[in-house]
Amino acid sequence: MKPKKNPELEIGRNSSLYFAIGLNIMLLISWQALEYKTYDKELASIDILDVEEEIEEDIPIIKLNTPPPPPPPVAVTESIEIVEDVEDIEETVIESTETNQDDAIKDVIVRVEDVNVEEIEEDVEVPFAAIENVPVYPGCEGKSKKEMKDCFQKKIQEHVMKNFQYPDTALELRIQGRVSVIFVIDSKGHTTNVRSRGPDKILETEAERIIKLLPKMIPGKQRGKSVKVSYAVPIFFKLQTS
Repeated sequence: MKPKKNPELEIGRNSSLYFAIGLNIMLLISWQALEYKTYDKELASIDILDVEEEIEEDIPIIKLNTPPPPPPPVAVTESIEIVEDVEDIEETVIESTETNQDDAIKDVIVRVEDVNVEEIEEDVEVPFAAIENVPVYPGCEGKSKKEMKDCFQKKIQEHVMKNFQYPDTALELRIQGRVSVIFVIDSKGHTTNVRSRGPDKILETEAERIIKLLPKMIPGKQRGKSVKVSYAVPIFFKLQTS
């Protein structure tokens, strides 16, 4: 039995090609529709630039009261008077001050009484161990040199124990150690130049405070004169452990 359709006239043979062409045409039309822009003609306005004529201001001329110019310099005429030379001028002769072997040297005798000797007070600082007469602490008077020395050291220890206070900050921070304090008893018996060295500034400050409370003493003497005496004392800050 023969087919009724002609194979050369088959419609679906190029359907994919036609579909692709149609799809591209639709995409092109859709893109043009999305990109199409319209403007509202009623809202559009044309600005008018109005340029006004620039006004030039007249600057008033102000006259200042300026001082008049100085007068021209006056020509000074010099009058030259010729005087006859009637005075004789003596020439000054400068003699040489150098000496030679012919000049005699005057013998000048200088007496001892004519020499003025000024005594200069020396600011001497003597260590406590080398001083002849140690400073006298109040309560140590009227004793021998050795007894005064022992009494001085004992009084210093008693003074430290009496005025000793452990700083609260050092207690909280658990700070302890030895502080070496060096001070000077001046020629008037006052305690000066207190210095210290220790493990912490808190302990050093407390040690210096104790030494600065020392009373006035009789100054130490070297060769019969009052001199400065340096002394060092250790102060121990130790925490009690349970």
